Amino acid sequence: MASTNPKTYESTPARKVAFLGLGVMGFPMAGHLALAGHRVTVYNRSAEKRQAWCKEFTGSAAATPREAVADCDLVFSCVGNDDDLRSITLGEQGAFSGMKKGAIFVDHTTASANVARELSAEAEQRGLQFVDAPVSGGQAGAQNGMLTVMCGGDAAAFEAAKPVAMAFARAFTLLGASGAGQLAKMVNQVAIAGLVQGLSEAIAFGMKAGLDMEQVLEVIGKGAAQSWQMDNRGKTMIADKFEFGFAVDWMRKDLGLVLDEAKRNGARLPVTALVDQFYADIQALGGNRWDTSSLIRRIR
Repeated sequence: MASTNPKTYESTPARKVAFLGLGVMGFPMAGHLALAGHRVTVYNRSAEKRQAWCKEFTGSAAATPREAVADCDLVFSCVGNDDDLRSITLGEQGAFSGMKKGAIFVDHTTASANVARELSAEAEQRGLQFVDAPVSGGQAGAQNGMLTVMCGGDAAAFEAAKPVAMAFARAFTLLGASGAGQLAKMVNQVAIAGLVQGLSEAIAFGMKAGLDMEQVLEVIGKGAAQSWQMDNRGKTMIADKFEFGFAVDWMRKDLGLVLDEAKRNGARLPVTALVDQFYADIQALGGNRWDTSSLIRRIR
């Protein structure tokens, strides 16, 4: 990434930052912060990941979240779920115990709105600031530094974090109070679920009808049916290739958050609930790590 990185970074004063969680998203996101000139300390449960990051980028590693965040102005995180997020923030070795007063914690995990509000309240009690900031754009967006970031929290904390976060983002937008970022990400996943199912049915129908579906998508992709999913997944769906992209397991986790929130707020999501079950069928076929476009496998 360091040698072929296409990202152009905006000039912003170098800050001392930490990044907690070096998965497929966090590893390159932290890398962009280092390439943009910030002083980065990373933490990951796996020491091997920490060491690998330090070999590829300029920065340091810490053995605990608390050590990683010492004297940092900003702390970024991207972990798996609500429990993972609590594990890196709370407790004696958690980030909140080591952050200096006034420091900002920006969480990029796709998690529940409830945990965002919970940690925001806890941060406030400790004299810290918390921004929930889930991302869209997938692994490619993280690697290219072109993520779309949906934020909830205090406006002043958001404005302080934005210039630094733009190292790995193309858009970083405040959508409301604490939890609004997570709720916006849920909206995003609801929209994607319906789009992918519709595209799956369209391609399967066209193939059954004997059409050249690559040609068909080329034509209809210039009209009202166009979407990111069609442009980026249509050809691979036709070719029955799914060993890449955003995993079905991750999408089911996200849709579980959506459906739980819908129970609380009374939203009716019949198509989303159905597509969630279709993804369960894909998991039963062994497609846990297939891209979400593998929905077409059910109806071929």
